Amino acid sequence: MMTEERRRPASTSRRWWVLSIVCSAMFMAVLDSTSVYTALPAIARDLGFAPEGIQWVITAYGVSIGGLLLLGGRLADHLGARRTFLLSTAAFAAASLACGLAGSAEALIAARIAQGVGAAVMTPAGMSVLMQAFPDGPDRHRALGIWGGLGGTGATVGLLAGGALTEWAGWSWIFLTNVPVCVVVLLLSPALLPHGARTTQPLDLPGALTATAALVLALLAVFRLAGHGIDATSMGCAIGAAIAGALFVLIELRGTAPLVPPRIFSAGTVLGGNLVIVIAGIAVDGLLLVVTLYAQQVLGFTALQFGLSMVIMTVTSVLGVALGQHLVSRTGVRLVASLGMIMLTISCLMLSRLTVGGSLVEDLLAGLIVFGAGTGAAFVAGQIAALNGVDARDSGLAAGLAETSFAVGTTLGAALAAAIVTGVATRAADGVPTISALTDGLAVALAVLAAVAALGVLCAVTLLRTPPAAPAPADRTDRSVRAS
Repeated sequence: MMTEERRRPASTSRRWWVLSIVCSAMFMAVLDSTSVYTALPAIARDLGFAPEGIQWVITAYGVSIGGLLLLGGRLADHLGARRTFLLSTAAFAAASLACGLAGSAEALIAARIAQGVGAAVMTPAGMSVLMQAFPDGPDRHRALGIWGGLGGTGATVGLLAGGALTEWAGWSWIFLTNVPVCVVVLLLSPALLPHGARTTQPLDLPGALTATAALVLALLAVFRLAGHGIDATSMGCAIGAAIAGALFVLIELRGTAPLVPPRIFSAGTVLGGNLVIVIAGIAVDGLLLVVTLYAQQVLGFTALQFGLSMVIMTVTSVLGVALGQHLVSRTGVRLVASLGMIMLTISCLMLSRLTVGGSLVEDLLAGLIVFGAGTGAAFVAGQIAALNGVDARDSGLAAGLAETSFAVGTTLGAALAAAIVTGVATRAADGVPTISALTDGLAVALAVLAAVAALGVLCAVTLLRTPPAAPAPADRTDRSVRAS
């Protein structure tokens, strides 16, 4: 059952203000997922992190987002997207302030967990606001294309911003810059964001708890495997994730108000879109980790030099977003997603020819150009496909699924690349990695990422097909703008 908050329909001009507001908050969340990479050495030095503990600055954020996004999406449906967006943005701002002011390793990790919780609710709530502000048609495709492109664009911009802020102002400003942006968002939102529908069905807390447990345990298992291989802890996390996942499926099949109703996967191209997002996320963060290690540990780049070297990838990612959302309304999401994933595959293969005595121009430039364009196109098409044909009552859930796919994909990508690099480099150097062994490990990781991206091409081609529709003259316009 649905109830209505005081409805204030968004006019055509106001819709684009809504997009600007929610994208600003979303951009901060995405930036924080990658800008930290370039600052890790400075953070470890200032806060006294042990070598094996510094990864938790990234892990704590990724695990809390990946584990709570589904619940965050359902909260947006249950409490109202506008209200949920405002509360979670305030929480994200407070956690960002705590990160910037953290004086110890433990305080920073705790603040990063809180920051991830805020982002896990803020992101699907913002997506749900967009779904309510933009009706089906070309404008929604453009809005979702811009939103979806923030995933890849924000990731690459984060590397540049992280390098510049770390070098010029200190690593704490990576987090502190979020605060004024969030304050502006909170001041403008009450006047501009639309009031929309919310459900009165009870929240599926058992489903939420088991889904969160399954995702968190699965991600912890991957991170443990990346750092320590197969041991009792990694196996325990994996078994716990399987049990929690099985319980979640049983609860959802038998529940009267399930957290993830099975009907969501029968809508449009939701399943295919989410798979494309997961695979693109694996490729993106896996490659970012590899390129970060190669530039800073093999080529000797500083944080600022590395950030500046990623500008070309940022530019081509923006171009990929713009061209991708333009093509979706004309050719459908299948073609755009397929082309995007093909470019990711080719670029990973190009970059896998890394050498110890390489350079930015010889070893990275061409591959980063192709990768940036592919990232923008793949995320735009995947995001639109993941939300195509979804009922308004499930807009928050669909947004949560899409963002969960992105968070899980990027987290798995970083863990997969780290595991491959560590394993190859250690074996090649008899337990004491050298620059040559590290470079070999990076090259193998990129080859594996290319194979993963190739699977994304297969998913896009086979799962992003236009569902058959009964011919009706009155519906011809709507069908012409639907994503394939």
